[in-house]
Amino acid sequence: MGRPTIVIAHFEGFSALDETALDRLDTIGELLDRKPLHSWDEPRAQELLGSAEVIVGHWGCPLFGPAFFGAATNLRLFAYAAGSVKWYLSDELWERNILVTTCADANAEPVAEYTLAMILLANKGVFPAIDRESHRTAWTPPADSAAHGNWDKTIGLVSASLTGRRVAQLLQPFDHLRVQIYDPYVDAETIEALGATKQESLVDLCAQADVLSIHAPALPDTHNLIGETELAALRNGTTVINTSRGHCLDLDALTAELESQRLFGIIDVTDPVEPLPPTHPLRNLPNAVLTPHVAGSQGTELARLGESVIDEVERYAKGEPLRNPVTREMVDRIA
Repeated sequence: MGRPTIVIAHFEGFSALDETALDRLDTIGELLDRKPLHSWDEPRAQELLGSAEVIVGHWGCPLFGPAFFGAATNLRLFAYAAGSVKWYLSDELWERNILVTTCADANAEPVAEYTLAMILLANKGVFPAIDRESHRTAWTPPADSAAHGNWDKTIGLVSASLTGRRVAQLLQPFDHLRVQIYDPYVDAETIEALGATKQESLVDLCAQADVLSIHAPALPDTHNLIGETELAALRNGTTVINTSRGHCLDLDALTAELESQRLFGIIDVTDPVEPLPPTHPLRNLPNAVLTPHVAGSQGTELARLGESVIDEVERYAKGEPLRNPVTREMVDRIA
């Protein structure tokens, strides 16, 4: 296979790929323009799309519609330098036999690292301790300190998604933390290979967890997957972490539980509104830690996404199998 022609598309003014990354792309193929497209309707886009064999997309890449398909007659690969690619998938894309690849595994890495950090800090009781420390005049051991620590605890992971699997792998060195995973689509043998135990019941997973971490994709059947019933099954003092999609967690039910002071919450994503309004109750609860959707790739971590997508383009150019292909059959289950 010869050097493919390449176009990049993402938010205007967003530096998704630095000059070194663009140089590498231009070595693998012919980079038609270093300036990214952010609309398919502009004249420059129509001209470039007509010559493009590969599109490297990132956040803000415009969705595919008539203007796109009418111009992109030579497209053979859409390489997405981020995770959730399903918004770009359509019957026309598959009917044209256009290959699709995603960097969901690369984006899962920082989410898993964030989750690991939060699990360890939650088990240590760090967040309530920070609140007490900021108001204390003299130190006395908190009444619940006997329950703190990263020893003899159960970590419940909801879904063996790419991120869920990576969290399980990162937890393997902590041999006194038991990991259980609920995922009806993954067999016990696969989960055991991650150093975890398959839990057949979501309610039972909740009942045994000291920390419950949600990693399910946003699908119709995962809406409010963790709701009143599941939260009620959690023991007093359990921490709920959500880094997946706000869609998967019933925020009203969680708020009620946190207002009762029964549970602790570490929430990076919310639904239906993100970020939460200033008046939302969770913003004033001492047992709620809110972060502004920062678990995924940002800052220096974007370079990992760049390397990952360029590696995929290089595989395509060499005629090698793609590392993370997305197929029509996967659409109903991917994030």
